[in-house]
Amino acid sequence: MNDMETAPSHSAPAASGPAQEHAVDFNRYLRRCGLVFAAALCMISLMVAASFAPIGGWPVKVAVILTIACANALMVAGFLMHLISEKKMIYAILAFTGFFVVGLFALTLYAMKDFPSGTATH
Repeated sequence: MNDMETAPSHSAPAASGPAQEHAVDFNRYLRRCGLVFAAALCMISLMVAASFAPIGGWPVKVAVILTIACANALMVAGFLMHLISEKKMIYAILAFTGFFVVGLFALTLYAMKDFPSGTATH
């Protein structure tokens, strides 16, 4: 057997590597999660209040609720999923994903009244 494998090491391991580079204060992280949770509850309350508010018609209410929901999703994804501190590659992938999702929605709405000729419409 090798002496190096069986001999106990008397020196402390060097404190370096990924664990040392990203030291996390757990209490600070919990406080941030609590604040994000409280803000999410406030935004949900705003969405419910907007649904009962006497503002415009249903299209206006839906637009307001979707705007609040998008802000809520961005906040939760940014803080709880740590997307705020991600690298540029992640942002590029997210931007392409958002672009194509909006494009698919736009194409669907654009083609909503476009029926093939000879088919019955309701």
